[in-house]
Amino acid sequence: MGGSPTPFPRPSPLGSAQRPAHPEMRFHSRLGLSAALALAALLSWRLLLQTPARRHTGDLSPKADGGFTLTLDTFLHIQQLRKKRLRAFCSRAGKAATLPSSRYERASLLPSLRVNTKLDFLYCQVPSTGVEEWHQLLEKLEEGSVTWPVPLPYPRLHTKETRLSKFNQTEIKAMLGSYTKVLFVRDPFHRLISTFLQGMGISSSFSSFIQEVLDSGMHNGSVAWEPLVSLCRPCLIQYDYVVMFGFLRQELGHLLHRAGLLGGSLLPELTDSQVQWTYRWLSEQMFSELSAQQKKQLTHFYRWDLAAFPFSNSFLSDHTSTVETWEK
Repeated sequence: MGGSPTPFPRPSPLGSAQRPAHPEMRFHSRLGLSAALALAALLSWRLLLQTPARRHTGDLSPKADGGFTLTLDTFLHIQQLRKKRLRAFCSRAGKAATLPSSRYERASLLPSLRVNTKLDFLYCQVPSTGVEEWHQLLEKLEEGSVTWPVPLPYPRLHTKETRLSKFNQTEIKAMLGSYTKVLFVRDPFHRLISTFLQGMGISSSFSSFIQEVLDSGMHNGSVAWEPLVSLCRPCLIQYDYVVMFGFLRQELGHLLHRAGLLGGSLLPELTDSQVQWTYRWLSEQMFSELSAQQKKQLTHFYRWDLAAFPFSNSFLSDHTSTVETWEK
């Protein structure tokens, strides 16, 4: 991929004499947030039941409404729009689109790419994007007897290895050309909230957690919050489907149908559409905790994701991004 972005300058420490928050304080802080999350979920469900169904207006992110049904034609149209946006981003940003010949370089470039050699799927494993539910689905499919509608024009691999970078270059090229490639995406600010609520940080408050993220920079950060463009390499991997968190059930149903698998009865219980309503409310509360500098730095940190994917409703999308800012 192209040159890595320059990491943010590390802000001054919050006081060398300041003690880290006691574990019990962190527990109570997150306990309070969890209670607020549960209350928001209840309110969101009430609002959802009272809201009339809205028609899809052709934007890139279908509305997560209980009364909205995503038809196959609409699903395919949305996929075309998402991939068109992604191609435009890759063209403008000049991201690399060549697979490295060195095994070491491939391992460094593709650490989050996974494959299922029994079902011929390639996907990017990023926490809190819907990939956990995807794993459940793949397990169900593997437990059953999968019958493909037509003979496959290439020899099948049967291996327990799931990391794409562990295969040789010939095998990787064959997988990239024949496997169904799936990318799961989610609003980066929602990913941060989810990571914080799961306790994947030492900070007691959301603001200090965000500072922890910003201090870690692009190269020392966790896969839980690193930008999707850096983790999933969508300019190198030509994904067949870009699936958005908030509408997993209907999108995955169409995806499995298109792949020749019967997906409706196999789909696990998915609650992402309800969670999405809750996170819209929670985002407003937690975004207000951040300083103006933190908001600006977060927008810069996720500038590639905001440009490559349809996150127009994200709180981080208030600051416009240009090609010049991508390169910095």
